[in-house]
Amino acid sequence: MDDKLIEFMRDKHADMTSIAILPPGGGWLIAEFGGETEKEATDKAKALEAAFLKRPNPPHIKVAENEHEQQLIWKAREAGLGSTAFVPHHPDAWEGFEDAAVPPERLGDYLRKFRALLNRYTYDSKLYGHFGDGCVHCRIDFGLRTSEGLAKMRRFLDDAASLVVEHGGSISGEHGDGQSKAELLPKMFGPELIDAFREFKSIWDPDWKMNPGKVVDPFPITSNMRLGPDYVPPHVHTHFSFPNDEGNFSRAAIRCVGVGKCRSAVPGDNVMCPSYMATHEEAYVTRGRARLLFELLHGGAIEKTWNNPAVEEALDLCLSCKGCKRDCPVNVDMATYKAEFRSHYYETKMRPRSAYSMGLVPIWAKAASYAPGLVNALARNGLLGALGKRVAGISQHRSIPPFAPVTFTAWRRRNPTLNPGGRRVLLFPDTFNNYFRPATAISATIVLEAAGWRVVIPEKPLCCGRPLYDWGMLDTAEKWLRQIIDSIGSEIESGTPMVGLEPACVATFRDELTDLFPRDSTAKKLKENTVLFSEFLDRHCRDFELPQVKRKALTQVHCHHYAILDVNAETKVMRRLGLDYEVMPSGCCGMAGSFGFESGKYDVSMKAGERVLLPKVRAADRDCLILADGFSCREQIEQGAGRKTHHLAEVIATNM
Repeated sequence: MDDKLIEFMRDKHADMTSIAILPPGGGWLIAEFGGETEKEATDKAKALEAAFLKRPNPPHIKVAENEHEQQLIWKAREAGLGSTAFVPHHPDAWEGFEDAAVPPERLGDYLRKFRALLNRYTYDSKLYGHFGDGCVHCRIDFGLRTSEGLAKMRRFLDDAASLVVEHGGSISGEHGDGQSKAELLPKMFGPELIDAFREFKSIWDPDWKMNPGKVVDPFPITSNMRLGPDYVPPHVHTHFSFPNDEGNFSRAAIRCVGVGKCRSAVPGDNVMCPSYMATHEEAYVTRGRARLLFELLHGGAIEKTWNNPAVEEALDLCLSCKGCKRDCPVNVDMATYKAEFRSHYYETKMRPRSAYSMGLVPIWAKAASYAPGLVNALARNGLLGALGKRVAGISQHRSIPPFAPVTFTAWRRRNPTLNPGGRRVLLFPDTFNNYFRPATAISATIVLEAAGWRVVIPEKPLCCGRPLYDWGMLDTAEKWLRQIIDSIGSEIESGTPMVGLEPACVATFRDELTDLFPRDSTAKKLKENTVLFSEFLDRHCRDFELPQVKRKALTQVHCHHYAILDVNAETKVMRRLGLDYEVMPSGCCGMAGSFGFESGKYDVSMKAGERVLLPKVRAADRDCLILADGFSCREQIEQGAGRKTHHLAEVIATNM
C-alpha cells in the first residue's frame, strides 16, 4: 500500500461511509469517510476502491453505504480480542505486547519485521488494531506455565521493544505501562528520563506507597504472574461439560482477560451486566465475578473451597441474563458458571425458600391448575397473600402472576388439530405459557395451523428446568431434560421441528442441553431442531401471508433471545407484519426469571428496569403495542409500567 493511499484512507471527518478491505494475505483493513454530504463521503470510498483495484493482486473491497452494514463491519473489528484469545484447538494466546504503536507511514515496514520476529521465536499471533493510528494489537501464544516459556517470552519482549523503538514508536500505544512494560521503558526513554521520573515520584511520594514497582524501579516482568509454573489448578468434577474450555471449569475461570466491557452502562451498548449497571459495584460485574472464580480455584485472597461465601455473595446478584456470553469479547458465560458453582455450594446446606418456591414452579403450577380460582383468590387476599409471599421468599412489592382458568394443554385436548394430514410441528408448552399465559400458546397454534402445519404437543407435562439453573439445582435439571429427551425423542429423531414460545426455554435447548448431555445424539438433534416461534415463521413459513398490522410497536428482546437465538428473525417477521417497530436499547428488563420476584432483590430489579425500559414504555402512546416474548419481561413491564404486553404470536393471531 503506497503512502498516498494511506494518507487518503486517513482523510476522514464524520462517520458516514465505511469501507472494509480484505487483503490477499488475510485480515481486515477498515476505513471511514465523511464530508459535507453523504455523496462526498461515498465518492471518497469509491475512489479508494478504484485505486486499489488497479493494483496487482487487488484485495476484496466492500463499500458500506448504509448504517446497518457499517455497524456489521465495525463489529468485525471489535471482535478482534475475542477471536484471537481462546481459539478452539489452538494454544491460548495472551497479552504482554498487545498495543505497540509506530508512525503510520512506517507501519508496513514494522509489521513485516514484527512478523519475522514472531516467526523466529515460533510464536503465532493474529494482528488487529487501529492501523490508521499505527497501533497494533496482538495476543501471542506465550508458554506462561513453564519456566522455559517465561524465559523465552522475556527475551522476545526485549527484541520486540527494540524493534518498536527502531521505528520511532511507543511500546504502549493505547494502554498503560504497568508491570508488563516498565522494565522495557529505558529502551524508549533512555536512562536520563527514567531518572527524572524517579526523582519526580520521590518528591510527591517519598515513601513510595503509591503503586510501587511500576514505571520506575519496577518488579520484573515475569514476577507476580497470574499464571506461571506454580499455577496448577484442580480439575474439578462438574455437571456442565464446558466444551469450549477443554471440558475444564478451571480453564473457563481464566477466560476473562479484564477488558472491562462489562462495566459499560451506556444504554444499548451492552445487555451485560445489569446488576453492575444498577449498583456500580465491581464485585457485581462480570469481570469481578470471574476474578473471584479464578481465585476460588487458584488460591489468593479467598479460600479455595466451593463453600465460599464471598463467591456466593457476588454471584447472588447475577441475573443469569447470559448477556456476557454474547457481549463479552471472550464470551465469558457467567450464568453457567453461577449454576455450576451453586450446585456445589449448596451440596451441604439448604437453599433459600425462593429456590424451592420458584425453582420448582412447574410442580406448584401443576398443583394450582386443579383449582386456579381458589389459588388466585388466596394470592389476592391481603393477609394470606402477604403471608404466602413471605413463606415463598417473594418480595411483598410483587404481585403473584395469576394462574389461567384453563391450561393450554387442556384447551388443546378439547380442540384437536385442523390439519391432520399436514406436516408435523411439535409445539412445546412451557410452564409459563401453559399455566399462566395460555393465550400465547393458543395464538401460536392458530397461526401455525393457518400456515398449514399439523400442531402436536407432548403427551405429558414437561419442563426444561430453566428456573432450576439460577439456584444450581442441576441434578433436577438433568432429570427433567432427560424426561424430555425420552418423551419426544421419537419425534425429534424423525425430524419433526419443535417450536418454543418462551425464549429462555428455547435457549435452554440450544445451549444448556448439549452442555449437560454432550454425548447424547438425540439431545444434539433436539438442539438443532428447536426454534423460537419467530425463527420458525422466518425459516419455514416465508410464503405464508401474514396480516398487516399498521401500528407502532415497542419491542423488548429477552436477554436469552439476544444472547443465544436469532433476533433478526423477530425483526423480519415484524417487518412482514407492517409494524412500525422499535427494538428498545434497554438490555435486561431486570426481572430475569425469578430474580425480580425474590425478597431482597426488588430494588436491584427495578433499578435495571428503570434505566431505559420502564420509562420508555410509560411514555409510549396508548395505542402503541408493547411486544415482549419473555414471561419475565412481560411481568416486569405490566407490574412496573402498568401497560399490557403482547407476545408476537398473539399479535398475529388477533389480526388474522
